[in-house]
Amino acid sequence: MCTDALVEIPASIWRQALVPATTDEGGRSPDLESAKAAIELEPVDELTVTTVVDNFFDANLADSAVAKRAGFGDVKRSRTPWMAEGANFDEPVAEHGFSALVTMNKSGHTHHVLFDAGTSPDGAVENMRKLDISPSSIEAIVLSHGHFDHTTGLDGIARTLGRPSQLPIVLHPEVFTRRRIAIKGKDPFELPTLSRFAVEGMGFTIAEQKQPSFILDGSLLITGEVDRTTAFETGFPVHQALRSGHWEPDPLILDDQAVIANIRGKGLMIITGCGHAGIVNITRYARRLTGVEKVYAVIGGFHLGGPIFEPIIPHVTQELAALEPAVIVPAHCTGWKATHALAAKMENAFIQNSVGTKFIFSSS
Repeated sequence: MCTDALVEIPASIWRQALVPATTDEGGRSPDLESAKAAIELEPVDELTVTTVVDNFFDANLADSAVAKRAGFGDVKRSRTPWMAEGANFDEPVAEHGFSALVTMNKSGHTHHVLFDAGTSPDGAVENMRKLDISPSSIEAIVLSHGHFDHTTGLDGIARTLGRPSQLPIVLHPEVFTRRRIAIKGKDPFELPTLSRFAVEGMGFTIAEQKQPSFILDGSLLITGEVDRTTAFETGFPVHQALRSGHWEPDPLILDDQAVIANIRGKGLMIITGCGHAGIVNITRYARRLTGVEKVYAVIGGFHLGGPIFEPIIPHVTQELAALEPAVIVPAHCTGWKATHALAAKMENAFIQNSVGTKFIFSSS
């Protein structure tokens, strides 16, 4: 399902990726099986991913060939009378959430796309200020899914921009669904739900899409709903959704989607929010959508923390290692045990994420 945004958003910013191979008199909806050959992801020569919000910040991390850190010497200073110099380091703040800024040059112009917005109203926009990122430079926002720790930061971004006239937000139709966690033996608790009224009221243009779609005229691909093909990534069993006035099991969280770029000569760069679809499912689907077999880099939340998901860590680690990515950056909800398992298995590819880090991917 799509909104009137299909008409309002310039095709150079956002458009559907699938074109039906055939149509009957009544027309047909785009379908991956009939149109997958039409999905050709344009290779890019250089792309930067900046971590705006994550669960972790460490100013002592060293730069690497791919990662440029936000260390003490790189951050601004804020005034305080408690320091003899009258100022202290104005460090970015970590919180339980995720947001990343994708930056790329195309046709002589620099473009910025925000992927998710973090968990607090002002966390993302404040970190942008501290990292010298202008919210006004953002051309589109993509939401990985509807959970509060990826969406609440839209509040501060909207207030900073005033009224973000027709700034597109690309999302799955189920993003606005009410959800809760129902653990056996405990009282269920409802998760905060993103308000469609608030998003539209602030002037954003909503583009709802279940199928794959393009950002920046074919340079970035949004997966849409991800095929679930592994036997071990079966979803979030205690997750429920309110449908037709009744709470129902919602383990698959179908609104979960990722962003893909094709780094020329290197392979696919994949960014996930929480990875509720399963990070192995996501990497498989990215390869299927694009026809590109090589996975070069994977960044984001893999949702492997806690007793429900920890039993599948060995399976996930083995499958990801088999892809031989050059860069793997587990973040946000991946969890301590999974992060350390991935670091041990893929020592040369693993990079610790930290708020403010710029990951620079280049064809050279």
